[in-house]
Amino acid sequence: MSERLYSPSAGRNSGPISELLSARIDKDARVLEIASGTGEHAVAVCQKRPDIAWQPSDPNAKSRRSQDARRGECKGQIMPSLPISMIEYEWWAEIGVFDAIFCANMIHIAPWEAALGLAEGAGQLLRSGQSLFLYGPFLEGENTAQSNLDFDQSLQLRNSDWGVRSLDSVKHIFADVGFNLQARIEMPAENRLLVFSKA
Repeated sequence: MSERLYSPSAGRNSGPISELLSARIDKDARVLEIASGTGEHAVAVCQKRPDIAWQPSDPNAKSRRSQDARRGECKGQIMPSLPISMIEYEWWAEIGVFDAIFCANMIHIAPWEAALGLAEGAGQLLRSGQSLFLYGPFLEGENTAQSNLDFDQSLQLRNSDWGVRSLDSVKHIFADVGFNLQARIEMPAENRLLVFSKA
């Protein structure tokens, strides 16, 4: 129990996210989660969908221990966490077969190369008709919320490689590897859930 971490944002967002994911993930799917953090999203979705298998991952050892500590909450649905980093060469090699990928709140607190690695890996792992779900804040031109502009500035002050990413840029890197944006869903606190489908 002491290994479990808690995130205020995951606590607030896991309900709305799990509602949408549970309605869109195929029956008996194997889901790969990238940058799983505390593991709270895995539990929230698996409790709604006892048919799916969930593979968490994270480059941070403390986060992986938290994810592993939560496995017992879902009766074997959650696999032992994998030490995956999106900036590693061919990170997708030899990790298994998956039917969907989920990633929340990663690409704005990582270098842009991590977003590129996510897109490239999704292109390698998923088949036609399968989906990648990407959650977080985005810059949307004139429609960008002021809170996301402020958040972008604060991130770049902390680390010049970080920042809220342009929705157009994100759509472009996924289009380059064969994905179409099927849905852009407005979420609490000016976040979005983007649903990309492999063509």
